[in-house]
Amino acid sequence: MADEDGGLIDFYPYRNRFPTYHRLQPEGRDRQSILDELATMAAEEDRIADRGRVSGSIYHGGRDHYAFLTEAFRLFAHANVLQRDMYPSATKLEAEIVAMTAAMLHGDDKVCGVVTFGGTESLIDPMLAYRDRGRIEKGITEPEVIVPVTAHVALDKAAHLLGIKLLKAPLAEDWRVDVEWVRRHVTPNTVAIVGSAPNYAHGVIDPIEQLADIASERGIGLHVDGCLGGFILPWGERLGHPVPRFDFRVPGVTSLSADTHKYGYALKGTSVLLYRDAALRKYQYFTNPDWPGGIYFSPGLSGSRSGGLVAATWAAMVSLGEGSYVEIARDIFRTAAAIRDGVASMPELEVIGDPTFLVAFRSPELNIYHVNDRLIEKGWRLNALQLPPALHFCVTRPNTAPGVAEAFVADLHKAVEYAKHPAREEPKSGALYGLGGTPEGNDVLNTLFTAALDAMYEVAPKDGRG
Repeated sequence: MADEDGGLIDFYPYRNRFPTYHRLQPEGRDRQSILDELATMAAEEDRIADRGRVSGSIYHGGRDHYAFLTEAFRLFAHANVLQRDMYPSATKLEAEIVAMTAAMLHGDDKVCGVVTFGGTESLIDPMLAYRDRGRIEKGITEPEVIVPVTAHVALDKAAHLLGIKLLKAPLAEDWRVDVEWVRRHVTPNTVAIVGSAPNYAHGVIDPIEQLADIASERGIGLHVDGCLGGFILPWGERLGHPVPRFDFRVPGVTSLSADTHKYGYALKGTSVLLYRDAALRKYQYFTNPDWPGGIYFSPGLSGSRSGGLVAATWAAMVSLGEGSYVEIARDIFRTAAAIRDGVASMPELEVIGDPTFLVAFRSPELNIYHVNDRLIEKGWRLNALQLPPALHFCVTRPNTAPGVAEAFVADLHKAVEYAKHPAREEPKSGALYGLGGTPEGNDVLNTLFTAALDAMYEVAPKDGRG
């Protein structure tokens, strides 16, 4: 992981500026001083995003919009939506979030769903539903799920947690999942297949209609991971862009996830998980009538949940309406097209697949991480990819500001020229990526990642050193 200077991330940049707490203090601290400290950190950390130079991450970017959502959050921040006797508003808000999302994705009256607290939960919960449906209805004890190699890594987490065997399908020449490979690898133990709309790495939409044919023929589930694209592709289609069908208009699609905290412009982290019908949704529920603490039931992995995020998500959707979603999408698709054309104009670079709002590119002749090094120096924060080495620019509303796309293309030209004669042999931003793909390299990376995760939960060293 690299910072904006291309070096390793400093997990403790505030250790010499603000107090470090290793234990509760005898007396509480003045509230205003706390807010001042937090405001300083927030302003500094938002600086690069405010310039429109960040890929993904910040999807709306409007200060007034966030202030409005924060006010909605404040009203229900303390509420636990698990306790519907105290907070029946949660039923109205969550049900309407689900209904609005289902309508956007062409669901009929039988399509139902749940509000989750992020894309990862929206991918784990359906895998739980398919696993348990397979066990109960078909007697499958060794469940398998087929996913594209580009599918989101949260599905690996789901397989790890739920004891599911994950088969990873290769890509065809168009960078979409190889449908015939999927067809050949369906077995009596297959409980579901997955397609992306689009995938996170390359922004490419898998052939959902062909996958749906397989799912229908074999009587298995098809989950469409629309976490990234679910709240923008429908508007792109309305604007006339060639978006292939991926939603509930496609027979055979049995579940679909769409993140409200991305192009739904809600606060982090919320998502919507939809099912073709309630008969499938019930398999993700957990109930226990025999607990001494009382009868317990919950809709998915989460237990207690803050009503603040639910209220803010509902407020975002209701306040924006279709008109604002379409207008923002218009600007995003326009900006992405300009960036794609700029990349395609450089013979040293190659656009991956046929992207819409997320543009991924690689270089057949240059080390793409040298290109990234120079972009970082110019103040850009793109997402570095591997297998193959590449970069992507996920276009969001802040990137649509006047002049941003043009500035990026100009800086990309300079970065390509730099990469032809870089100042150092090994790039700063991609040094770790080359370690992947082998057992030895993966062992090294896993050790480094474990250390990084450990560091995220440690206070700054007492001696002031990093």
